[in-house]
Amino acid sequence: MKRVTGLSISSHKRPPWGWALSGALLGLLIVLLAAAPARWLASAVARGTAGMVQLQDSQGSMWSGSARLVLAGGEGSQGSTALPGRVHWRLGPSGLGARARVTADCCTPGTPLDLQVAPRWGGVRLKIADSRTQWPASVLTGLGTPWNTVQPQGELTMSTQGLSVEWLAGRTTMEGGVEITARHMSSRLSTLQPMGTYRIKLAGGDTPLLDLTTVEGALRLSGQGQWVGSRLRFTGEASAAAGMEAQLANLLNILGRRQGDKAIISLG
Repeated sequence: MKRVTGLSISSHKRPPWGWALSGALLGLLIVLLAAAPARWLASAVARGTAGMVQLQDSQGSMWSGSARLVLAGGEGSQGSTALPGRVHWRLGPSGLGARARVTADCCTPGTPLDLQVAPRWGGVRLKIADSRTQWPASVLTGLGTPWNTVQPQGELTMSTQGLSVEWLAGRTTMEGGVEITARHMSSRLSTLQPMGTYRIKLAGGDTPLLDLTTVEGALRLSGQGQWVGSRLRFTGEASAAAGMEAQLANLLNILGRRQGDKAIISLG
């Protein structure tokens, strides 16, 4: 009995090699993750967006870093456009997902963007805290057709309220809303500068709805759209204010199918 007891006590004091190895590996994993370079995040963003959003010249770590934000048309696209200045982020865990605070030198006056990403079975959910940001319209050129043809110039002011987007099994759903005011817009296809100011409203629901209206200007735009699955279907029209038909003729021909003095816009 004494020998058995002694062996029992001795084996209890001596930690099993399996536990020691597991602890060492866990510690190594924590160290590697803590020191993960910013390029790991850049690679993940590029893969997740099929190359349409790129973080180039990344510096710092995956958790606290900066990079140049570049928009591109995706696989096979020849063009891209970089946002002025740099984008900075701080990333950390939040429940089963992650939370990021993002600032852009050019575009987030005062308050960083607060983003939360959470995994879903077969998808992902993105939540954006209420915010107001300003972006140069020229950055859209990098997304390819039709933006690389129109080459828009102007300022985009974006406000979000209660916004969350979920991608699940190839379907996009949205809650909350987004309002974008496109101010003093112009294009290389027209000598008229600026052409106008426009408002785009996106309202959430099982089928998110989009509404385009003209605030002011010689180019009159209007239309409605909705997301079906993950694709936008939009129908609208463009026309020129009285006396401005000649200056806007080229642009109207490209925007859509001509029907008298209007151009019918159809996407999706």
